[in-house]
Amino acid sequence: MPPPIPVVLVPYDTVWPAMAADIGGRLHALGGLIVEVHHIGSTSVPGLSAKPIIDLMPVVTSLSELDRRRQSVVALGFEWHGELGMAGRRYCTLSDFDGRRMAQLHFFEERSPHVARHLAFRDYLRAHPETARAYELEKRRARDLHPNDSHAYTDAKDAWIREIESTALIWYEA
Repeated sequence: MPPPIPVVLVPYDTVWPAMAADIGGRLHALGGLIVEVHHIGSTSVPGLSAKPIIDLMPVVTSLSELDRRRQSVVALGFEWHGELGMAGRRYCTLSDFDGRRMAQLHFFEERSPHVARHLAFRDYLRAHPETARAYELEKRRARDLHPNDSHAYTDAKDAWIREIESTALIWYEA
């Protein structure tokens, strides 16, 4: 598991979608293995404060083929972490020259239920600004509890996310 990093929340930056497109564009070097690349996470929700780390969800035709092409992903500058605690995912990170994390990749197969879960949460926050504001308050609460431990920060907001996710999935599928 990558070491925990300090939790820094910054105001929404209008350059994040372009950064996501640029970083995601690198993955097209993997050819037909990539079905699509989605910008997810807080940096994908306009107006929402976030850790300045782009979360991308590349959807692939096959995780076993992705595993065979692991070195191709590494050659694109990403560090490979494997499943990292989530069955059916391949997790990779991208850092800048100073070692600051810039992006995280969450690879899933196109038929994975995690794809709809992530898209539902993102789209629900985009469509419900009051929920996005509540999420920002939850993120600040978790950061204040764990300012130097990104893993504990994530754990601290997990129950809130799961509750909204179930509502979001019903809304998304309607």
